[in-house]
Amino acid sequence: MLFRLGGRWLRPLPALQLWARDPPLAPVPTSGAKRPTLPVWAVAPVSAVHANGWYEALAASSPVRVAEEVLLGVHAATGLPWWGSILLSTVALRGAVTLPLAAYQHYILAKVENLQPEIKTIARHLNQEVAVRANQLGWSKRDARLTYLKNMRRLISELYVRDNCHPFKATVLVWIQLPMWIFMSFALRNLSTGAAHSEGFSVQEQLATGGILWFPDLTAPDSTWILPISVGVINLLIVEICALQKIGMSRFQTYITYFVRAMSVLMIPIAATVPSSIVLYWLCSSFVGLSQNLLLRSPGFRQLCRIPSTKSDSETPYKDIFAAFNTKFISRK
Repeated sequence: MLFRLGGRWLRPLPALQLWARDPPLAPVPTSGAKRPTLPVWAVAPVSAVHANGWYEALAASSPVRVAEEVLLGVHAATGLPWWGSILLSTVALRGAVTLPLAAYQHYILAKVENLQPEIKTIARHLNQEVAVRANQLGWSKRDARLTYLKNMRRLISELYVRDNCHPFKATVLVWIQLPMWIFMSFALRNLSTGAAHSEGFSVQEQLATGGILWFPDLTAPDSTWILPISVGVINLLIVEICALQKIGMSRFQTYITYFVRAMSVLMIPIAATVPSSIVLYWLCSSFVGLSQNLLLRSPGFRQLCRIPSTKSDSETPYKDIFAAFNTKFISRK
């Protein structure tokens, strides 16, 4: 029984990789009005942390210094107040770095989805071949199952190589976005507490008057909890939109969804204890992430990014999301 894969013929029955025959080897003082007290970990200068601690090492690391310089450069070049500089820096970084990576992620996932019919066909034929071989050689069910799994993994890997779409490539967004989020958060922490490696307390004084609306002091926590709650709500909204698009999630995917939901809620009290500059960055980053998520569901934008069409694509994605959200959270009794 032969069938073609990537220009090469799969090996016939006698050449199957037989598991049965070839087993593998085995805080800063200020004058005037009192400010809300920040936790030690949020305000302690870098020197106050243990000399060999990971926190001090991360806060003083080169990527964090680069992030500080980016923020200072944007502020100096634009002349915007600090709240505006933080917003602009966030939008620029997310637009220049994470949007292309997010589009690439969707490109890889679309190609993987389009391979599923071929994978199912191969799985069916391979199962038949292994059954015949097991009957001829008298394999046990365990040996037949292990042989099937070993060959199936090999064939799927060949498909991924053929179409250049290994699913691991879709994780590159996480490996770039998460460190960038951490470095920017630490940079704003250093600037807000006077622990920055450039400008020092002058930047802290600017941030103390660089806010807007109900959070004029960006070095103090948001006592109204408006910013922290907004961060949590937007993050939860992102999680739910992603969950609504997935049908028949595996147990692992379900656990991951619950974990991210829990982290989104946990971020609220954490955000209520750190300088408002950091929370403003988190809020803007999450909002841009939500916007990118919605943009990448647009048929026109997906076509612009040359993302392959898939069976799960919709011509009315936003209407579908609203309908699914309404069914899950509003209309259900």
